[in-house]
Amino acid sequence: MEANNIELKLENIEKLLTSQSLMNKSIFNIDEVSIYTGLSKLYLYKLTSKNGIPHYKPNGKNVYFKKEEVDSWLLRNRQSTNEELNSEAINYAVNKLNSSI
Repeated sequence: MEANNIELKLENIEKLLTSQSLMNKSIFNIDEVSIYTGLSKLYLYKLTSKNGIPHYKPNGKNVYFKKEEVDSWLLRNRQSTNEELNSEAINYAVNKLNSSI
């Protein structure tokens, strides 16, 4: 039981150290982008095969990713907050009212 607990803690420390070192990199391989995003390698391979995520294959085999493109891809399809939607609705109604006067 004690050994399993220590092993789990070591794995967590290793993940933290790895994720910290990834912050300084600009190009990721498939393992690194999996750690960085929390997505499985299998899912990432599916995305690359369907061109669902920006990636590069300089030799036709190994897959690489630009950190800034991964960040942009992760932050696509932003969902507005209720407050933003309410503000847009009020602005729309005010503009509609002003244009009819």
